[in-house]
Amino acid sequence: MTALLEIRDLRKSFAGVHAVDGVSFTVEQGSITGLIGPNGSGKSTTIDCIAGFQKADGGRVVLAGTDIAGRSAHQIARAGLMRTFQTVRVYENLPLRDNLAIAAQQFDDATWSDELFRTRRYRRAAAAAETRARELIELVGLARYYDADAGILSYGQKKLLALAAALMPRPRIVVLDEPVAGVNPTRIRDVEDVLRKLNAGGETFLIVEHNVEFITNLCHHVIVLDQGRKLAEGTAAAIHTDPRVLEAYLGMTPEMAEAEMRGAA
Repeated sequence: MTALLEIRDLRKSFAGVHAVDGVSFTVEQGSITGLIGPNGSGKSTTIDCIAGFQKADGGRVVLAGTDIAGRSAHQIARAGLMRTFQTVRVYENLPLRDNLAIAAQQFDDATWSDELFRTRRYRRAAAAAETRARELIELVGLARYYDADAGILSYGQKKLLALAAALMPRPRIVVLDEPVAGVNPTRIRDVEDVLRKLNAGGETFLIVEHNVEFITNLCHHVIVLDQGRKLAEGTAAAIHTDPRVLEAYLGMTPEMAEAEMRGAA
């Protein structure tokens, strides 16, 4: 695999506090990469700087060979990096199909006048968006709700709808912020299955999550932050047995982890 997203010496401070202090990591094309750490470790600030919702004080954010650091969130989205949010954002009074159509509109080439006069360009964009929406709603397991208002969905289903919306413009990479926070265990397995299926189809994900089990089950590579700095990184298996990570984030000593692994076997 090749590097799709490269974070180099990313830095962000607030009133002298180093929220992100020289963080560097890479997300490979076609991978699912996890970013974990306790509250205050810098995860949220890191992805906010990556996605353009905050301006970094220094460092580089390189997407497919182009430095996108300093661009606005909208410009970064158009460059191919989409993100979801911990607090789910959907239009509850609109059908799922319209939620996805709105997600597509900001990226197509049709203007307001095209929509007003129903030009060929508008009709072409609308048809492409409908085809893409049906494909994604099927992939995330919500096909039976396609014409229903998003407000009837469970919280976990709304997370899946937000994921589908982020995928509408065919981004290079999607950054997921706490995709299973507040989601019941059954729905967590559904989200996990959907992400595996999408990844098998070529999608690349960077996932920020507190649920370490979800991350270690799903991710090919995991980065661990602590107090704004990178504490460790490696495969999920390596992170799961790293003494620093076990003690800081899992509340387990290496001996406890080994005993757990023997019990699971």
